[in-house]
Amino acid sequence: MKHPLLEIPELVGLDAGSGLIRIPTEQDVPITRRVKAIIDTAEFRRLATITQLGLVNRVYPGAMHTRFEHALGVFHNALRYLWQLGRDERFCALVDSHSAEVLMVAALLHDLGHWPFCHPIEDMLLSDLPPHEDFAAEFLAEGSELSTVLREVWNIDPEEVLDVLVARTDSPRLRLLRSILSGPIDIDKMDYLERDSLHVGVPYGRNFDKSRLIQSLLLNEAGDGLAISFKGKAAAELMVFARYIMFSEVYWHHTVRSATSMFARAFYDLHRDLDLKQIFRKSEADTIHLLQDKAAGLPCEKLLDGIFGPQRRIYKRVAEFSLYQSPELYEQLARRPFDFLVRCTEHLAAILNETAGLSVSATDMIIDAPPPHREVEFNIEIYFPKEDVYRPLSQVSPVVASLAKTQFDDYVKRVRLFADREVAIKLADIPALPDHLQTALDRSTQK
Repeated sequence: MKHPLLEIPELVGLDAGSGLIRIPTEQDVPITRRVKAIIDTAEFRRLATITQLGLVNRVYPGAMHTRFEHALGVFHNALRYLWQLGRDERFCALVDSHSAEVLMVAALLHDLGHWPFCHPIEDMLLSDLPPHEDFAAEFLAEGSELSTVLREVWNIDPEEVLDVLVARTDSPRLRLLRSILSGPIDIDKMDYLERDSLHVGVPYGRNFDKSRLIQSLLLNEAGDGLAISFKGKAAAELMVFARYIMFSEVYWHHTVRSATSMFARAFYDLHRDLDLKQIFRKSEADTIHLLQDKAAGLPCEKLLDGIFGPQRRIYKRVAEFSLYQSPELYEQLARRPFDFLVRCTEHLAAILNETAGLSVSATDMIIDAPPPHREVEFNIEIYFPKEDVYRPLSQVSPVVASLAKTQFDDYVKRVRLFADREVAIKLADIPALPDHLQTALDRSTQK
């Protein structure tokens, strides 16, 4: 049977051997004239100035890959998903060539609104902080170079792309497209796990069978999302484990989190005096320079200098509180607003100065805790053709049942207290530190 989406030139180009961009690792991404028209716009090119993992490169120096590279990888995955799903009659009944092209463009542009250090900034949930999706809408607004390319070269209304990126309307077709872009086995995770693992220099994110997983894709029982056949079960389990280990060993590595919390505290102190719309359009390097200039002479100056200055001075881990080791402190600090953590740190500094005879400032220490939002649960159906039945993966896999639900966050993301190196040495000699932290918590919750 002829593939129903073969009129899409980028799908034809999957195995063409020409008109390609090579990205790590030995990945050939088809680049047609109309794809080139998108990636050559100023709005898209800015992604080449923003690293994918931000402050992770302060611990893993190879993590210098950009959101530009990642976007190309996600786009390539979109083509591979469409090639596989185009063999599914139910998929083709919902998704025509135009809808497939909208998905392809959404894959390319899914990070369009991201700014430098976007995730640690958004995790603070500052009340005056616009979501990055608002910037994607601005870049696709009428009259922008990118919106003109979409209308004139792709014959796509930018609103169609935005509706996939951020749900504005609802239909089985749109739910299906969104599950491909952002779901348990989506084209985004499929790229970043492997790509981050490669650049960071660890094997964990690549230890699952990507090709097997893609070959097992089909529609779920309701027909509005992805599922996999039973042949992909082992690959899906390995992907869940890969994600768990990448969070444990890379994204929530204690030194990565120290640098991240130092940046977050400095940004918190500075953000009210920043033109956020202007700063979020800058390159990563320009953003760093601007923040350092704004911090000059302020207490938060040493935080930024410790991360970005000529001498690396990342704060040291003083204490760590996990759900299973210190459940009471963990529950009181996890998923609290960032301003609460700042207030708690200020109280802790005052208590230590009073009781231990120290001279500690509020920026000498930082409390890092899991942010209010949780990671998406790995909730996907497995199809068993002999029985003609769909079952949740967590029901047939003890691995997924254990790692992919709410305990994923609770066991990977820990509450930690970081401090300047000299201060950390002094705090190590204070056995009552957890008690002082509890007192600081009590004071922070008082009205």
